[in-house]
Parts: sequence; C-alpha cells; structure tokens
Amino acid sequence: MALLAAAALAAAPGARASADSDPAAGRAAEGASAVLDGLKTYGQAVLRTGDGSVRQIPAGLYEMRVDGGGMLQTYGVGVAGYAQPQARYTESGWNGSPLAGNAEAGRIRWVLEHSYPQLNDLAGLAKAAGAGSLTAESAAAGTQVAIWRLADGAQVEAADPAAELLADYLQRAAGRLPEPPASLGLDPGRVSGPVSGPVGTRLGPVTVRTGAQSVSVTPDAAAVAMGVRVVDAEGRPLESVGHGTRLYFEVPPGTPDGTASVTVQGSTKVPVGRVFTSGIPAEAQIVAGSSESATTATAAAVWPQPRAQSGPAGPVGTLGGATEVAVDSSSGSLSPEEESPEDERLATSGSSAATPVIAALAVGLVVLGGMVVLLLRKRPLEGEEGEEGEY
Repeated sequence: MALLAAAALAAAPGARASADSDPAAGRAAEGASAVLDGLKTYGQAVLRTGDGSVRQIPAGLYEMRVDGGGMLQTYGVGVAGYAQPQARYTESGWNGSPLAGNAEAGRIRWVLEHSYPQLNDLAGLAKAAGAGSLTAESAAAGTQVAIWRLADGAQVEAADPAAELLADYLQRAAGRLPEPPASLGLDPGRVSGPVSGPVGTRLGPVTVRTGAQSVSVTPDAAAVAMGVRVVDAEGRPLESVGHGTRLYFEVPPGTPDGTASVTVQGSTKVPVGRVFTSGIPAEAQIVAGSSESATTATAAAVWPQPRAQSGPAGPVGTLGGATEVAVDSSSGSLSPEEESPEDERLATSGSSAATPVIAALAVGLVVLGGMVVLLLRKRPLEGEEGEEGEY
C-alpha cells in the first residue's frame, strides 16, 4: 500500500521535484563578465618579501569593461600578481576566489565601503585618517595597501606618506561586513526530478537574486524544441521577473530524458566587494565601484524517465492443469480471496504443495543412479571370470 501511495503522489498533476542537492553538480556562472582595461588611478608602494628583498610596485585602481555594457573599478586582491590588461574575468563569490576561508574578507569589504572611490570626499577622508591631504592617486594607493595587508598579510607600505597614513587608518578601523550578494544569480543553479503524471512535472523552484528592478527570462533552444516552459508557481509563463521570484521548468508528459536551461539577463550595479577571477588566483580583482552593468545568470533542469516496474499486475498465466493465479504486484502474494489456511501454513514454513513430489523424484533419481553404477561394475567382473576359465 505504501508503494501504491507513493506512486500516486508522484503522478499527481503539477507535482514538484526537489532541487538537486548534489554538490558535484556545481553552479552555473552568474553575474557580470568583463575585460580588464588596466591600472588607471595609482601611486607607488614598497613591498618587502620573505627573502629580505625590497621592490617598488604600483598600487591603485584598475578599470574593467563589462560585456554588454558597463564599467567597474577594482583593486587587486593578491600583492604577488600584476593583473594583465585585456585578461577576461568573471564574477565570483568569495568561496570561489582567493578570499575563500580568509577571516579578513569581511574587513576588506569594510575598507572598500569606507574609502576611495566610494568616498569621494578626499578632504574628509584625509581628516579621518590624519593624512593632511589626499589626491585620487594617493587615496587609491593607500586603499590598495590596506587591502593587500588584510588579504595577504603582506609587508607593504605606501611610498607617499599621506597614502601610508590612510592605509594604517583603514587597517586599524576596519570592521566586518558580510559577503555581498551576486549582481544576478539563480539559486539553485540546477534542479532535477522524474517526469510523471498526465500533465507532466514542474521542476524547481529556482529563485532569482538580483539588484535589478527586473530581468528578462529566456528558455534555451532545447527547452523550446521539447515544449518545456518556464512558469511561476501557478503555471503562468514568465518573460520578466524581479528579485525573489521563483521559477519552475514545466516539462510536458512523455518527454524523453533530457535537459533544458533558462537564462535571465538584466542591468544593475555590481555590489562592492564582489570578486572577479581570471583563472590566475594572484590576479583576482575585488569591486570598489560600478556603473549600471549587464549581468547574466543561467540555471538548468535535468529529468530522467521513470523506470518501468518489474512484473505485470493481474493474472500472470496458468500452470499445467492448475487454476489461474492472480498476483498482487505491490507485494508479490496471492490475492486475499484465493488464500487459504493451508496456503498460509506453507508460506510460513517456506514450503509449497509441490514439495512432496519434488522430494519423491529426487529419491527415485538417486536409487536409479545407484543401480546403473552397480550394473556397470558387475559386467566387467563377469567378463574377467570368463577369461580366466579359458586358461
């Protein structure tokens, strides 16, 4: 009965499949992608390395061009690498960047929120830091030095005295802020479940996370070809959505095993503190400022076909001269009206009505085999006696 009840629930119209919890499934790229223009506003810093060497390095703000439109201002995360112009970057959470597991990541975000370029009042920033006066270049250099110290524990100082005072102030005053959300994301990035029931299945939900007022919703070509729709909880097709909207993949009944995806796109500012990675950890960048920028996120749905149940229900045939036997496919036992006390006794003992016949046949075969062996042994003996009589 439990199996039948579960099957009925799975086949109910509009049944929902749970989000795929397989960690290996991973998450699709989300947010903005960009190309690094290069270092634009900067001063100089002095780095002391573990081997005792001292070298001067540039320190300050980079700029990025966002694919589809928009600009970003960023600082370097790692002091060891100098980011190369024209390198391609994608938006990432802290766990997917060199900040993964770094206890100072929240303090780095505080620095970004409380320094240049988020604070354009350079006179006020200089006063807070006791730095006399600051230019855009010295403010950028001091902010970068503070970030390097927190991210890498680097032994680095700003060459300009005012920039060095700013770096000391930011490092000393930094509080902790939480990780910022993605500029645009879908959570989770993948859902899965079987397709069952007369009206198919809705796989999801997938929740939209964005700072944009609205984003467009576009199913991929595979979804369109199979008749898969992206709908809300009531089954209404979606073309544009806002933050917090829940999406579902509505898969028609009888659709063969397959996958489909949906892409959402919009325009919003990338939050300060989001990381951009290029595949080279030492060259990771962290966002300090953003214009309205193009953002994209993708989520996928995967559905297998339900596997056929073993064994047909109802009558399964006859056994030479016996009455027809009906089998309950959910338990594999005789139907209640055909059970008897004798049947119950035999089932309990692990025997059946055919057991005596099988035992008799076995005994007969053993006796017959013994007689054959005796005959075969006897004939050669008689032959040998005859041959001895001839001598």
